[in-house]
Amino acid sequence: MDIIFTSVLIGIGLAMDCLAVSFAVGAHQKTSRIRAALILALFFGGFQGGMTLLGWLAGTGFADAISSYDHWVAAGLLFIIGGKMIIDGIKDGHEEEAPDVFNLVAVFILAVATSIDALAVGLSFSLLHIVPLIPALIIGLISAIFSVGGVYSGGKIGHILGKRVDILGGVILTLIGIRILLEHLVWNGAGA
Repeated sequence: MDIIFTSVLIGIGLAMDCLAVSFAVGAHQKTSRIRAALILALFFGGFQGGMTLLGWLAGTGFADAISSYDHWVAAGLLFIIGGKMIIDGIKDGHEEEAPDVFNLVAVFILAVATSIDALAVGLSFSLLHIVPLIPALIIGLISAIFSVGGVYSGGKIGHILGKRVDILGGVILTLIGIRILLEHLVWNGAGA
């Protein structure tokens, strides 16, 4: 598995929640767009990368105990995360009000909420015996970039895409889960 390429794809998938929140902020932010973008980039990027590392740390304790079926667990986590994102993107709902990005408590809560999926990805890294530092940096950087892009493009296209970004992120994570299973069950010649 090419870890850089896979980390970029995972980072894009995980950044979709950050992008969706940033779109909402950008659509409603009339002033201080630079400050709003930097705050979201710092919090979202930092938490996505940090939660990836935290998930890896949590999983290293029991990764050896489940090594015979770790690929099923890792793929299952990605299927659950991806499926949830797809379902959330399909659900009809009213347009959510943009959060106040200058209220750091609200941004902290949003950063934790949008990075829970990164915790599960970090856990899957431990199960696959992947050293998480480079992937966590890539995931955090992509989330930061998407956050800045979301704030700036939110006023222009955020209302058009809406929750469709969640569907895209879910599809990407689900495809990565399928790739993990194919690598372990087909390409490596291993049996179920």
